[in-house]
Amino acid sequence: MDKRKIISAGLAILSIVLFIFIWYLCTDVLELVPARTLPSPEKVLDSFIKKFHDKNPDGGTLIEHTLASLQVALTGYLWAIIIGVPLGIFMAWNRNVDKFVRPLFDLLKPIPGVAWIPLMIVIFGIGIKSKAAVVFCSAVVPCILNSYTGIKQSKEVHMWVARTFGATRLQMLWTVAIPTALPHIMTGIRVALSSAWVAIVAAELLGSTKGLGFMIQQSRGIYRTDIIIVGMLAIGICGIILSIILSFIEHLVVKGRK
Repeated sequence: MDKRKIISAGLAILSIVLFIFIWYLCTDVLELVPARTLPSPEKVLDSFIKKFHDKNPDGGTLIEHTLASLQVALTGYLWAIIIGVPLGIFMAWNRNVDKFVRPLFDLLKPIPGVAWIPLMIVIFGIGIKSKAAVVFCSAVVPCILNSYTGIKQSKEVHMWVARTFGATRLQMLWTVAIPTALPHIMTGIRVALSSAWVAIVAAELLGSTKGLGFMIQQSRGIYRTDIIIVGMLAIGICGIILSIILSFIEHLVVKGRK
């Protein structure tokens, strides 16, 4: 490991340690905040460990709630990638497709994902379908936008070279435009991941029987702030793990990335 990576890892660890220390100082030492309002790091850690096997107060363990949220989030997220990335590519590549899709896309694009929650619950109920649909509506927009932008920013000189060597439009798309657009496409997929988590937590807060958002909502009702923080930590940990997986995939598919 080179020196820069060591320094970067050290700074990351230091920031977390400093945050926990300030938290501990404000709660356990100076007692600036009541324990019922903001529990100490020790209390949260104890609740985090206990929640792995304890179903109280929301009827499920941390693993059960996390798996329920992951199932819904990944279902909507993967469908957003499968539909959004090709749609963005073909909108940028074909003027007729762009003219046909853009009016509807421009109409739906400003609508936040959480605004779809009441409609999806009415249509699909409070099961996995409604929440996956909300996640899809939130995550598909950055997939389309970044794929579209990536294709549009393909350098004309590269296209000219491909045409000079007799490449067809389809060959130019697969061998020049898409490889050039991959950094933008991967950025869109990353942004979509954050949008997916925001949407799933919001959907579970309003209508669900299991999941991290549901766990947070139930704990809020009985003023269990330690469980609320446990749910927030679980969301953050899942986001970090998924982000690491995306980074690994990005290093494999995007040429020239360090």
